[in-house]
Amino acid sequence: MAYQQRAAATLADPRWAAVVARDSAADGQFVYSVASTGVYCRPGCSARLASPENVRFHTTPADAEQAGFRPCRRCQPDRQSLAAQQAATIAALCRFIEAAERTPTLAELAARSGVSSYHLHRLFKAHTGLTPRAYAAAQRARRVRYELQHGVSVTDAIYRAGYNSSGRFYEESRQLLGMTPSAYRTGGSNHRIRFAIGDCSLGSILVAQSEHGICAILLGDDPESLAHVLQDRFPAAELSGDDAAFAQRVASVVGLLERPGLGLDLPLDIRGTAFQQRVWQALQEIPAGRTASYTEIAQRMGSPKAVRAVAGACAANLLAVAIPCHRVVRQDGSLAGYRWGVDRKRLLLEREAILPETAASAASPQLDAEQAGAEHHKVLCQGAAS
Repeated sequence: MAYQQRAAATLADPRWAAVVARDSAADGQFVYSVASTGVYCRPGCSARLASPENVRFHTTPADAEQAGFRPCRRCQPDRQSLAAQQAATIAALCRFIEAAERTPTLAELAARSGVSSYHLHRLFKAHTGLTPRAYAAAQRARRVRYELQHGVSVTDAIYRAGYNSSGRFYEESRQLLGMTPSAYRTGGSNHRIRFAIGDCSLGSILVAQSEHGICAILLGDDPESLAHVLQDRFPAAELSGDDAAFAQRVASVVGLLERPGLGLDLPLDIRGTAFQQRVWQALQEIPAGRTASYTEIAQRMGSPKAVRAVAGACAANLLAVAIPCHRVVRQDGSLAGYRWGVDRKRLLLEREAILPETAASAASPQLDAEQAGAEHHKVLCQGAAS
């Protein structure tokens, strides 16, 4: 009777499923001991599955050893797991790249980590979502933005960031900064951004457009706080809120919120790191009425271990609905955090789930969006940020 109770307790424990599946992703979360052998193992151990009545779970290897069990020789649970070792190696390489004055080559990184260049390339991308070269480029972009924001001259910022030539930087500057380097250095001075603040069924909305396209779609409860977000993003830009013609663009965006499945037929000014832009592109490929998990997005990008980085890119999105981060959910389908509030996320998904897919809508999404915006919403104010 006692062994039946022990077996029932083991089978009812959610950790048992990880042991049965030999789930290496659970390594480091707990260990389990086997009374009949006197050893303890990782969840991902390849040893023959033990009988449930002989299994006990322990939070740490120390707990198992204190209970009188010895570590398994096969999976070596008292040592750092392979996944943890790989994560530590990649983290160390990231720090090395960030501190390097010039971009290290793949061969140099491989020699430093003690693995082949081919294996390192795959491993690095799986953990960070970027190749070593792309990661180094993202770090250069981060450095140059930092230097420019702190008043360093454009030339000095270019070379301090690790660019070998100014020509190469200027080729990338539009995508990296969204404006000329000199304008970015002065907080967007001489850079005009038109914006309007309105009201919609999701609360307050701010729509902003640069010379390249829509650069912000912000949602919230307080119009003033939305204006402050825009000001913080472009502290020295010329923010223009008195353009009556811009109201028609806002109507299109508001219509998109009401009928999000129609899409937005307006140019977007998308600014972000290389990895963020890859994530945002993946989000735009999720059809209306469908959802995807953070894990699925990472897998589609070829970087299955970059789940947290995917979540971070979703949180950094400033183009609500146009880049549909509301379509990303947890692995179990539940709603995760949303920059604009989980309630808004739920409402958007509900609208997409019941959106009628008519031929007329498909034929003219721009017209339908503008009509929806005109029928259901009205731009309440077009005021400059105070």
